[in-house]
Amino acid sequence: GCGLPDNCTNRDAAPASWRRDLIAKKKERKLAHANHAQRPLLIGICTGFIAQRGRYKPGAVTDMSPAGCPHVNGFKVDNWKQNLRVIYQCFVWTRKRKAKSCICHMCGAHLNRLHSCLSCVFFACFAKKHIHEHAKSKRHNLAIDLLYGGIYCFMCQDYIYDKDMEQIAKEEQRKAWKMQGMTRTHTQRHTHHVKAKYSTWEPTKRELELLRHNPKRRRITSNCTIGLRGLINLGNTCFMNCIVQALTHTPLLRDFFLSDRHKCEMQSNSCLVCEMSQLFQEFYSGHRSPHIPFRLLHLVWTHARHLAGYEQQDAHEFLIAALDVLHRHCKDDNGKKANNPNHCNCIIDQIFTGGLQSDVTCQVCHGVSTTIDPFWDISLDLPGSSTPFWPLSPGGDGSALNGESHATGATTLTDCLRRFTRPEHLGSSAKIKCSGCHSYQESTKQLTMKKLPIVACFHVKRFEHSAKLRRKITTYVSFPLELDMTPFMASSKESRMNGQYQQAVDPFNNDNKYSLFAVVNHQGTLESGHYTTFIRQHKDQWFKCDDAIITKASIQDVLDSEGYLLFYHKQFLEYE
Repeated sequence: GCGLPDNCTNRDAAPASWRRDLIAKKKERKLAHANHAQRPLLIGICTGFIAQRGRYKPGAVTDMSPAGCPHVNGFKVDNWKQNLRVIYQCFVWTRKRKAKSCICHMCGAHLNRLHSCLSCVFFACFAKKHIHEHAKSKRHNLAIDLLYGGIYCFMCQDYIYDKDMEQIAKEEQRKAWKMQGMTRTHTQRHTHHVKAKYSTWEPTKRELELLRHNPKRRRITSNCTIGLRGLINLGNTCFMNCIVQALTHTPLLRDFFLSDRHKCEMQSNSCLVCEMSQLFQEFYSGHRSPHIPFRLLHLVWTHARHLAGYEQQDAHEFLIAALDVLHRHCKDDNGKKANNPNHCNCIIDQIFTGGLQSDVTCQVCHGVSTTIDPFWDISLDLPGSSTPFWPLSPGGDGSALNGESHATGATTLTDCLRRFTRPEHLGSSAKIKCSGCHSYQESTKQLTMKKLPIVACFHVKRFEHSAKLRRKITTYVSFPLELDMTPFMASSKESRMNGQYQQAVDPFNNDNKYSLFAVVNHQGTLESGHYTTFIRQHKDQWFKCDDAIITKASIQDVLDSEGYLLFYHKQFLEYE
């Protein structure tokens, strides 16, 4: 950049003519800066990554125009397309190179949503705001997410869309997939059965023509009621209606069925997934009259015989049976099964399946035997049941983390989760054969979350069935609108001592945070009762679904309810 030969280490030793040329070049650059202060300059090349530095006035933010982010234009100079292609090729779509070369320049971490500055050679993590600090100090407004390839603008404070950049990202992604497929094919010594990557939907010419001929669009406003529809009770079928309401308002499940992703291979008309697809169409058609789910009830009776008849049934039991049948009927939608033998890649497993880690520790040699089992829901004991409840102490346990309080003496959802994940002494009557001691020894067992599902369903065990007792437990459980599952992860086990959570809270780590979107309640007794559901329609709008009747509810109505099944959705999703 100085104009001197690469092997020159002493400026004073350079010929006078070189020094005169250098001074002239510096004057030209100053003049260029005076005339074109907004023009980015090429500043360096490092490992094939060409960086540019933009000069922008702080606070010079213009309104967002239909063309997109106004700050992108400062990047689009000189060879910006080639520069962007290099970034996608070397650091975004190529996994092996990225894992070795990309670490946060501030904390040295590989994870935490690593971003790369588009104006200079700088990698930093998004979760801990290190890339934000760099952008503020250097006034570099654009960065690229190295995991997903999205462009983030720090002036707009959001991920942005630019048609030209998106086209480059797609082209480089297709090239990377093709190369990965060729490498995998060469390694496996065959040229077929290469798994196709998911690509975004692009309208065909026929679809574009239909869109042009049907210009009328339905606007989705904050008070829109599309998706809200009552269900007729066909005779003690409130247990089915409440679960249907929760499933039809599960965001990813809704997107799956409304995008016609299911490919039915069943010969007869007995596919529950096809019926659910039709049900979603009915719910989001805009019709306001209550729907009669007679065909859904018939298919449930056909595939889950224990639920057949007009007797009262358990909503939790119906949920598990419905997920099981849906899983069996749609497991071929995504091709081959996953590498994990416990579950497949069907939409049900993608959304609802998590991994529960069980650690059994020998009390003699302290050897640990670990198993991981899939789960669709987590059943939580309540105080007042015949199962001894863990005495809880307020503070330092995650309750403050989830916005819960023991001030009123109420049991919280965090309390129940603490009890669920506490170490449990199995006793002398349940000795296990230790692989280290080669003999039967007493042990302790502890459950933690190895893999969290996208939708976490918590089953509060209100119905107690034992040899001596059959009753409903009406203990009030306080549950939050937002839930952080970090303290209950297997990765947090090391910092857990005797049921107390001593780990520091990272406010920027959102990987394990959930938002409440549905609550199923039971009113009445064990012998006679009725199920209703609270569902979230928009961000802060809640509705109560009581069979055919839909009424608006407040957030306080939801939080004050008894709570039997609690449905939480992950706030941040990772898509590969």
